[in-house]
Amino acid sequence: MGQLEGKTAVVTGGGTGIGLATAVRLAADGAHVFITGRRKTELDVAVETIGSASATAVAGDISNLADLDRLYDAVRARGRGLDVVFANAASASFATLEQVTEEHFDQTFDVNVRGTLFTVQKALPLLNDGASVILNASTTADNGTKAFGTYAASKAAVRSYARTWANELAPRGIRVNAISPGPIDTPGITAVFGEENADDARVNLAAGLAIGRMGRPEEVAALVAFLASSESSFILGSNLYVDGGENQV
Repeated sequence: MGQLEGKTAVVTGGGTGIGLATAVRLAADGAHVFITGRRKTELDVAVETIGSASATAVAGDISNLADLDRLYDAVRARGRGLDVVFANAASASFATLEQVTEEHFDQTFDVNVRGTLFTVQKALPLLNDGASVILNASTTADNGTKAFGTYAASKAAVRSYARTWANELAPRGIRVNAISPGPIDTPGITAVFGEENADDARVNLAAGLAIGRMGRPEEVAALVAFLASSESSFILGSNLYVDGGENQV
């Protein structure tokens, strides 16, 4: 039996990258995983990858509260409450201070901050005592990457939420923690840097890490699975880095 046998999990942004790798890992550990994302076709493929008996896909945008309601209605209908929430979905794009527009700011904060807030808030009535909530922050919140200020600020807000919610939910035995991935080789690299620049970006990102390579989504998933399980029972309000040494050495 896996460490999450009989548990129910939600993974936002579960159709690709870190979200998909985490959904696969949580399902392998015994959980039934609800995944959500904006692209239904991508989610359908993800369910096949995870295993249709262990996964349920609900298409939606976490910045849309009605979509979150539909997600949690599906979880509620299963009748077993909720044991793990991985608030992973995010939006990222480059813009220097001079280039930031209202649209850029609103898009980033609507998904990364507002979406994360309501992903967790709307889960509260379903969370079983002793549940684990994991928020996906980022090393960019610390390192001042040029033209990534809005994204970095949104991830700093996510990190701050983890501290506050850890205090607020601790009386129910619910643990809230954040993770901060460094450069991870996912389709998001192409989405952020563009198809023509993606390969060069991967080389440059890897060169900047003491470990000498980019991370794999499965390596982040392993950390999330640890935080989701009772093996991390004395970890609360933390921000754990999975960054190949980027912000450590």
